[in-house]
Amino acid sequence: MIFVTNRFPTQSIKTRIGRNFVFDLRNNAPSNSVFFCERTGPDTHTEIGSIAFLNRLKDSKCRQILVYSHGFSMLPEDVFRVTRNLQSLCDKSKRNEILVIPLIWPCDNDLGIVGDYWDDQKAADQSAYSFARVLQKFLAWRASPEFNPADDPCLKRINMLAHSMGNRVLRETLVEWNANDLPAGVPMIFRNTFMIAADVVNETLHRGQRGELISHASRNVVTYHASDDLALRASKAANLKNRIASRRLGHTGPEDMEKTGRNVFRVDCDDINTAYDHPTGHSYFLTGKARGKPGKVFQHMFDCILTGRVFPEDPDRRATVLTDG
Repeated sequence: MIFVTNRFPTQSIKTRIGRNFVFDLRNNAPSNSVFFCERTGPDTHTEIGSIAFLNRLKDSKCRQILVYSHGFSMLPEDVFRVTRNLQSLCDKSKRNEILVIPLIWPCDNDLGIVGDYWDDQKAADQSAYSFARVLQKFLAWRASPEFNPADDPCLKRINMLAHSMGNRVLRETLVEWNANDLPAGVPMIFRNTFMIAADVVNETLHRGQRGELISHASRNVVTYHASDDLALRASKAANLKNRIASRRLGHTGPEDMEKTGRNVFRVDCDDINTAYDHPTGHSYFLTGKARGKPGKVFQHMFDCILTGRVFPEDPDRRATVLTDG
């Protein structure tokens, strides 16, 4: 499994191809440096560098890439576990279609949820600079005649799956990238962006708001929400404690669909989220009620990735309700 991280290693932050990369789990500050690595076993990671990493993506047998931005209070081994599950579901659905790539940003799971939440929120915001550099490296590599000549371009389609606070990482990364590197605006880099249980305000995708760039960077933006998501209730309580009153996108979907781009869609998961992830109803994008079997949310995402359309039977439709009936 290959991955990208801006967590500090226990060693120097200077890139050294081939070294054993060891996460410094005591340090949850985001590094301005990014590290392109391969996981070869439990707690065993090798730094491979950006060019080898991107060439691996291009040479993969898989037709499409799914980048996974994880939620708060997750350590690297937690992220790897979810990534393995996602990859397994993808392979069972259609082999050699999707390669899952995790972005690992620094979280802290040592404190209570409120302390964790605010530490992780700051880390999410501060990770934007690092991951904007990743996107810029990708554009430079893709435009390079050395690595992508005219007769051998990279044709992989890229999709984004952002869960919980990982949506904040995505949003702020695009804001940072647009401000510092892209005078003409963000390119449409993602085929589909899946915003699951998004821990951002529910106006964030509205025109003029910070998340508007997500719809600019994506062909489709699909928001999955559930009003009884208990983890987001704790998030809302943490925000209220700090005098920030806001409804979460992962609870309601966009506040007003008419204020979003026409490529933004909403999927109500109220009927299945707690059945898939009891009792919190927050991580409902993997398996369904049957162990190891894809749930309705995963299947909906997978169909979007295959077709490039959210509702292929009705191009004017922008919302649906998922049930397990």
